[in-house]
Amino acid sequence: MEYIPNIIFAIILFAGIGYFANNVKKLVRNIKLGKDVDVSDNKPQRWKNMAYIALGQSKMVKRPIAGFLHVIVYVGFVIINIEVLEIIIDGLFGTHRIGHSVLPEALYGFLIGSFEILAVLVLVAVIIFWTRRNVIKLKRFMKSEMKGWPKSDGNIILYFEVVLMCLFLIMNATDTVFQDYNSGNVISQFIAPLFSGLSEAALHTIERAAWWIHIVGILVFLNYLYFSKHLHILLAFPNTYYGKLTPKGQFKNNATVTKEVKLMMDPNADPFAAPAEGTEAAMPEKFGASDVQDLSWVNLLNAYTCTECGRCTSECPANLTGKKLSPRKIMMDTRDRLEEVGKNIDANKGTFVDDGKQLLGDYITTEELWACTSCNACVEACPVSIDPLNIIMEMRQYLVMEQSAAPMELNNMMTNIENNGAPWPYNQMDRLNWKDE
Repeated sequence: MEYIPNIIFAIILFAGIGYFANNVKKLVRNIKLGKDVDVSDNKPQRWKNMAYIALGQSKMVKRPIAGFLHVIVYVGFVIINIEVLEIIIDGLFGTHRIGHSVLPEALYGFLIGSFEILAVLVLVAVIIFWTRRNVIKLKRFMKSEMKGWPKSDGNIILYFEVVLMCLFLIMNATDTVFQDYNSGNVISQFIAPLFSGLSEAALHTIERAAWWIHIVGILVFLNYLYFSKHLHILLAFPNTYYGKLTPKGQFKNNATVTKEVKLMMDPNADPFAAPAEGTEAAMPEKFGASDVQDLSWVNLLNAYTCTECGRCTSECPANLTGKKLSPRKIMMDTRDRLEEVGKNIDANKGTFVDDGKQLLGDYITTEELWACTSCNACVEACPVSIDPLNIIMEMRQYLVMEQSAAPMELNNMMTNIENNGAPWPYNQMDRLNWKDE
């Protein structure tokens, strides 16, 4: 009978980790639905970006208030969960605060004391975050794409963090053995008097309840991540590693189009010679992207990493002037469509069955795509190196090269370039007349 709690704990622990691992497997599969792209270059710079941006939070603090609060939550939550290791060992082997037995008392006290201080700081930061979202109602959290589930999701995570931090402090405050150490209880010693009228048995019951709910809550939180924007807690690291290294204004030339232009300019070239199969210049199945499978796997990783913070949209000049484009919505729509495709594959035993839908049109409209000025403000603003512009440009390329569906102004410009060698409606002899206008 004495081992029943340990067995129950082991079942809960391995069930939670197993469910999480299964969801991670689905996540990797969905990301791999994207086209392959070579991002193996300049590994030292990639490691540096990951350390500087994901670990160091360098882009978060460009907005000092939100950045500072986020750093508190990030550091606090990560460090406090180091104690999860102690909880797991205690739960599996029936020990109590095994850390106190194996570590010097001063070190253990320092660690738990630090955890308690961080827990209070996290609580304060989370309350401020909740206030910014629900009382002050910052404009970037009130956009149309943030209604419904996205808004609820943001608040659910905040409630999770409040509950977990409170449980941690209550667990310490009602643990009479820990309080008797009088080492590390820098915050919980002030909470303990709230329970002073209770019996030893009642205190033990509250401590055990807080202990169990705390660890189960952490496992629930872990598995909730897959369904939440807070998946970025895990994906920010690979996403910043695989982020774009070339200058933000530099676009990749389409090898097929480049080959075609060179043929047109070479009088000795055979215009009927087709590029060899498997070469970069070989004719692709489709120009650009109309659905998630046409995007690169890095684009899909970007979509899952999106934090929905709205910094991209708040910097977007098109959005600021009232146009429908929201870079955040582009990423959210890409993720939602990718999830829909993944569920389709699950329902059809590993094979995607055409559902008559696609990212372009059903999720993202042409009006949104053509509102983009390609200024890269969204890319610069993103704290985790997401590139909404690349998705926009891929879908634009599909519209232009597959559907000939460019706006009239752009079609006129391209016709002028083709006929006159310049964007203006002058013949070759008068092509410099634009300077007199």
